Amino acid sequence: MDVIERYLDEAFEVAFLSVRSNVGGPFGAVVVMDGKVIGRGGNQVSSQNDPTAHAEIVAIRDACRNLGNFNLSGAELYATCEPCPMCLSAIYWANIKTVYYSSTRYEAANIGFKDNHIYEELSLDPIDRTIAFRHISHPKATELFAEWKEKADKVPY
Repeated sequence: MDVIERYLDEAFEVAFLSVRSNVGGPFGAVVVMDGKVIGRGGNQVSSQNDPTAHAEIVAIRDACRNLGNFNLSGAELYATCEPCPMCLSAIYWANIKTVYYSSTRYEAANIGFKDNHIYEELSLDPIDRTIAFRHISHPKATELFAEWKEKADKVPY
């Protein structure tokens, strides 16, 4: 068994556990750095009543907690399915370098997980999205960003 298959097998183990224990949907992920699994996550949306508790997010949170760092530069993520737009964003924010996945978003859509509308919404101007987005100018917005920009002891990310 090659390395990629071994880590994908671990992701599938987590996913099967989520399904069989009624913790969440059929998704699992592991984060690997330097040949070691540093984070694991199965989908926990229904058990945690948390729409953000996708397998990839849970695995990234676990990895960051285990490392004591929000920057996962150099890490790889192995997922049972192509990450949704939310998870894809988290992968970019975490600086993960490579994602390996098995099922596609289209295969997930065939069993009821439909993310394509989100991909489509992302390319629209906020005013054109199906959820109402309204830009409201506020004087404290400029003040807040100026304070962050000048903050000497900030932790950039």
